Amino acid sequence: MDLLPDVWRQDFWLPPGVTWIDMEQLADSDRPQPKDLLIALPLALGFLALRYLFERYLAPPMGRCLGVKKRLQVIAAPSPKLESFYTQRSRQPTQSDMVSLMSLCGKTQRQIETWFRLRRNQDRPCQTKKFGEAAWRFFFYLTAFIAGLACLVDRPWFWDRRECWRQYPVQPMERAHYWYYMLELGFYGSLLLRISVDIKRKDFKEQVIHHLATIFLLSFSYCANYIRIGTLVMLLHDSSDILLESAKMFNYGCGWRKTCDALFVVFTVVFLVTRLVIFPSKIIHTTLVLSVEVFEPFVGYYFFNVLLMVLQALHVFWAGLILRMVYKFLKGKLEKDERSDEESDDVEDEGGDGNMDQGGDYCWEKSKDTLNSKLSMLTNSCVLNNLTNHRASISDRMRKAQ
Repeated sequence: MDLLPDVWRQDFWLPPGVTWIDMEQLADSDRPQPKDLLIALPLALGFLALRYLFERYLAPPMGRCLGVKKRLQVIAAPSPKLESFYTQRSRQPTQSDMVSLMSLCGKTQRQIETWFRLRRNQDRPCQTKKFGEAAWRFFFYLTAFIAGLACLVDRPWFWDRRECWRQYPVQPMERAHYWYYMLELGFYGSLLLRISVDIKRKDFKEQVIHHLATIFLLSFSYCANYIRIGTLVMLLHDSSDILLESAKMFNYGCGWRKTCDALFVVFTVVFLVTRLVIFPSKIIHTTLVLSVEVFEPFVGYYFFNVLLMVLQALHVFWAGLILRMVYKFLKGKLEKDERSDEESDDVEDEGGDGNMDQGGDYCWEKSKDTLNSKLSMLTNSCVLNNLTNHRASISDRMRKAQ
């Protein structure tokens, strides 16, 4: 029963010497209150509904303009025993599994391998779905960045970071910043609600950690009136996310390779500068060093900075992935959309890239099967010719001996 009051102890949320009574100097409309966060849930649900309408009615014509095509769907032949193994045990059978499946189903190893490849391809998301997801995020990040820049560019803390802590925590909150916070919080809440049905990529776990850390960061910074530094964090992140999603959009289309490559290069530069240079040297330095010029560290100070460190660790992880893509890009080995959308859908035996067009993947496999067949026929022909020649040579020797 005493746990809830302890959560709101002022020494958790406010610097030493500051009480909740001091915060009451601000008008109710100018003071962030924890109950304000409740609006984030209906906003998240609203974003889900808006996203559904966007992906259903706006994204398809946009995709057609960029040349996004639906993949040719090749259906695996019905096989209850293989389907049971696929859904209950593994999508990638081992060699020992192959032996047991061959005796169980009466199929050859090649037939089973082909069935599993086609079955995995059926579960891979189509290009239009991936384009719709990227387009939705692009339009939100673009709108949020423009709106955030408009409401921050003329504020003193945008240019002088020490202004973030002037008279903290008794700082009035502007309505524009309130809605900036709530909309970002609602958006990330909608991403978390949809994460189980969205396209799963190789960094799925890191994405979950990122969304949770972002939601905790926004919620805590709002309640502790860290709104000034919080708005700078959101603006900084949205700047590179716009370029990432736009690169994905052009990547899923046809005939936009140069545009996609250019956006990828710009995204790489912006990401590395904002996430690995500006974020630690400006944002974290502001919260970790400049803030203690105004107040002594308290529980909220440490908690907020730990969350920023978690984000920075994710930045380093993603920077490693991006630099690896840059290396492949410079070496000329980067596949069509490995740059912007690495997926976890069994890419190893699907042509080397999780987002490769399924029709193209099938055509490659089909051509590979044809090539193997021709090589096999050629090998058999060579063997037969050698045997024939060998038998003829033996016959000649026997006749000469006689």
